[in-house]
Amino acid sequence: MEVKDLKPELIWKCFDEVTKIPRPSCHEEQIREFLLKFAAEHGIEAKTDKVGNVVMKRPATPGYENAPVVILQGHMDMVAEKNGDSKHDFMKDPIDTYVDGEWVKARGTTLGADNGIGVAAAMAAMIDPDLVHGPLEALFTVNEEIGLEGAQNLGKDMITGSILINMDSEDDGEIFVGCAGGIDTTADFNYQRSFTPENFEYMRVSVSGLLGGHSGSDINLGRANANKVIARFIWECSQRWDITVCEIEGGNLRNAIPREAHAVFGVHSDHHEELKRHLKKYTEEILSEYEGIEPSMDLRIEAAQRPEFCIDSETSIKLVRAIYSAPHGVYSMSRDLEGLVETSTNLAAVKMLDNNIVRITTSQRSSVESRKNDIAGQVEAHFQLAGAKVYHSDGYPGWAPNMKSPIMKISAEAYEELFGVRPAIKAIHAGLECGLFLTKHPGLDMVSFGPTMTGVHSPDEKLLIPTVEKFWKHLLDILAHVPAKK
Repeated sequence: MEVKDLKPELIWKCFDEVTKIPRPSCHEEQIREFLLKFAAEHGIEAKTDKVGNVVMKRPATPGYENAPVVILQGHMDMVAEKNGDSKHDFMKDPIDTYVDGEWVKARGTTLGADNGIGVAAAMAAMIDPDLVHGPLEALFTVNEEIGLEGAQNLGKDMITGSILINMDSEDDGEIFVGCAGGIDTTADFNYQRSFTPENFEYMRVSVSGLLGGHSGSDINLGRANANKVIARFIWECSQRWDITVCEIEGGNLRNAIPREAHAVFGVHSDHHEELKRHLKKYTEEILSEYEGIEPSMDLRIEAAQRPEFCIDSETSIKLVRAIYSAPHGVYSMSRDLEGLVETSTNLAAVKMLDNNIVRITTSQRSSVESRKNDIAGQVEAHFQLAGAKVYHSDGYPGWAPNMKSPIMKISAEAYEELFGVRPAIKAIHAGLECGLFLTKHPGLDMVSFGPTMTGVHSPDEKLLIPTVEKFWKHLLDILAHVPAKK
């Protein structure tokens, strides 16, 4: 069975079409053109703003004209992550989807259900002939995964609704009414190129096969960080022998826990065999530490040709120490909502740039604005002590829960009526666009929900098929029960 053949047919057909359109963050040109073409083909009013967001409008079902305007919202872009052996080109290749039992998956890459299924639901709502609803707006934003740029710069007159349903959550049976704010902190190490010693043996040490995952919703699962695993090994080696670091890289995206990393470094020939034995011991230790958490962790070392240059000794020592000791993971838990991570930081990526710079990218999240700024400040101070130049992104605000929200009440009652279970009302430790929408439209009443998916922001991403039907039924029921304005 193919994805397009799944039921309910309309939403799955739309999702299948979305997966065929290349749409990595910052490259939404093709998906925007696709959405505008879709609107034109179905006679739907549509417009864009200067940053590329798209809005479609559908008039109310006769008799529902006095209902408030409801905005259905999802983001166009997807996280472009793939396995190291994948040849997939996110700029031109469709996602290779397949059905595996009750799950939809992708071969070797992220699936893009985050947030392709939300986009598909909004598209389907725009054309479903049986939908009962008040006036609808469908908002498709750009660059959500890269600092929520679309929401940040949403055109002044793009939306007119008073209720917004964000369809970017990942757990059936849960309705979200709050989210964390976030900020990125970047550290640049300037280094001098030094000639590599001739009497050293050079090798490439790598870690792969880690689960990775979303740097917000998965940060509390205790998964290994590839950058930390590599830095820890090199630091241990540096405590025993003189080493020279030629290359160190790991991770990719600020909002993904890094799954793979590697380093090329040298040690005096007299210590080469000792180092290999130490790696064996280190591997045994770290596999034991992550037993049951990282079942596919793969640490290996192989000979490397002597590079011409290495990072100067002073900088390499500071760099390795900084990565090894950098904060990563949960910083504090919420005192208001049991089980909710309040504040965290992700040591996301280490990249060597062309201009003799090693760039370290980190991401901080918190549902408390002052705590967000505090953990970002701590990360800044940490890398400043190591001699790096540090700077922050603009960041984005959190979304404070409104436990008296009318749309929350309607959504919860609809779910319970349909499925016989009261949904959980939660906040999420991840960045949703809702907080930014509130800064421009303070009166918005909002909820966020979606079908179950796991492994988002990694090639293990998968979407649970039965929950998509529940998600679709839930959405339709909500739209039919939004009361008319008094």
